[in-house]
Amino acid sequence: MSERPLGLGLIGVGRHGLRYARHILQDLPSASLRAVCRQHPHRGLDLPGAESVMVYGQAQALIDDPSVEAVIVVTPPIFTRETCRLAVQACKPLLIEKPLAVSAADAGAMVVEAQRAGVPLMTAQTLRFDFTIQEMRKHRHRIGRSERLILTSYIEQKAIAPGHADGYGKRGALLEIGVHMLDLVRFLTGEEVRDVRCTMDRLPPIAPEAVVSAQLTTHGGTTCLLDIARVPEGRVGLAEWIGSKGRLQADWIGRRLRWTGGVESQEWELPPSQTVLATLTAFLQAVEHRTPMPITGEDGLRAVEIAEACYRSAETGGAPILVDHHS
Repeated sequence: MSERPLGLGLIGVGRHGLRYARHILQDLPSASLRAVCRQHPHRGLDLPGAESVMVYGQAQALIDDPSVEAVIVVTPPIFTRETCRLAVQACKPLLIEKPLAVSAADAGAMVVEAQRAGVPLMTAQTLRFDFTIQEMRKHRHRIGRSERLILTSYIEQKAIAPGHADGYGKRGALLEIGVHMLDLVRFLTGEEVRDVRCTMDRLPPIAPEAVVSAQLTTHGGTTCLLDIARVPEGRVGLAEWIGSKGRLQADWIGRRLRWTGGVESQEWELPPSQTVLATLTAFLQAVEHRTPMPITGEDGLRAVEIAEACYRSAETGGAPILVDHHS
């Protein structure tokens, strides 16, 4: 790594964006937070160590700042398409929070623009850096041929600001939290999704969905069942992966993993994960060493493509829909 910290610009300092800001300021000596962009710049950035950080009200101004060498985007996805275009024009590497965009068309255009300009683009699918998920992937060989993957994700309902759903193109739980599950299917199995069947309690844009049930089939033949919901309380994150020789059961909230194969079994307890910090660290290393991004723009695009197929299926009452690939 270079002795000189890499100058970072952070666009979006809401609840999640502040996590990024704190890690950059406190935990990453290889980086320096030079500027942030927020909707109300007069509020400044009230964090220890942020006294010299510039605060802008427009993404263009932050991207134009010569002290900003790479850009991190933690905004609602309705804004990422234009922000990506500006950063690519300025030839500044990009880390964009999931979902990469609100639509596959936008995500595909972002990926193509970055590729043509030779600008590194990473999607912050942060759950890939969870220790329990990584350990599950590490032990994938123990279950033999992949047959079924069951993913359950329940997240607490939260008070949301007026217009929150607009930031997600009027879409809800699938695009906000379920996109992690859509990405995990590819990350764990290493297989692309061929088709989906999906139902939802409500259909966007009439109202954002809160409960999603989906069945995905991969080109490798794995059947994936997804149960995604916003619930009053009690966060749940479970994965059960069944193969021809055994199964793996993971609880990434409780940080536990269990393997069962015939009469044998083994259990692991995993340490807490700091997935945002790990995501930032991986991004910085790739920028500094000019190596491929560990989670690419294409990875982000694939998750949005699967989500879009799920929405189309839900509109038909759960009919099978093939996943379209845009690049």
